[in-house]
Amino acid sequence: MDYSNLRHQAASMKKSLFDQGYLDEQFCQVEDLQDEASPNFAEEVVTLFFKDSARLMSNIELALEKYPKDFNRWDAYMQQLKGSCSSIGASRMKCEFMSFRDYCGQGNVEGCMRSFQKVKREHTVLRQKLETYFQLLRQAGPAGAATRPVM
Repeated sequence: MDYSNLRHQAASMKKSLFDQGYLDEQFCQVEDLQDEASPNFAEEVVTLFFKDSARLMSNIELALEKYPKDFNRWDAYMQQLKGSCSSIGASRMKCEFMSFRDYCGQGNVEGCMRSFQKVKREHTVLRQKLETYFQLLRQAGPAGAATRPVM
């Protein structure tokens, strides 16, 4: 297997995630926390993010159904989700939160619903892309970590 090709594919994929606005610098900071003792730290953090964010989005979905006009509750849930997104650098998701908050401030139920659907789509796409990225890194083996600059 050509490990250098896999490392190159992973690097290209990461660059495209940044170029397309899916990720921001925070993701690099998470990756920089990896070391020999925890070589999969970034993947573990991202896995926890997706587990936690799925729970938060389920709570938001229930709140949108159960409390159709409780904009404060909706906003509070979205703030939690925004914090989770910020922790891994999920920038496209974070951008949609501003729209959601604007709709909450306007009392626009339909706008909130549309915005939340966009958040869910961005979440699904980001999850698929990061799963592929981490799969490439695993296939490239430990040499992939050795190519990172040492601080």
